[in-house]
Amino acid sequence: MIESDNELREPAAMIICSCNVFSDGEVRALLELRPPAAGTAQVFRGLGHQPQCGRCARTIRKIMHEALPGGGDTNRPGRAR
Repeated sequence: MIESDNELREPAAMIICSCNVFSDGEVRALLELRPPAAGTAQVFRGLGHQPQCGRCARTIRKIMHEALPGGGDTNRPGRAR
């Protein structure tokens, strides 16, 4: 039995970039529509933004790893995981 409408809602989006103010949901939606060929820079461009401080790059790579076959740019040599 469903207690409230809250149980039917999708999880709330989490802001992952406070400089450009975009959420994990926006990144996941972009990856579903147009997976980037290279990495996080293309995610920024796809969302109409440019990297600023870079603190969100690790989170973006994690989302790419979860959402894409091969994990996006997390498998490129020389990249920290």
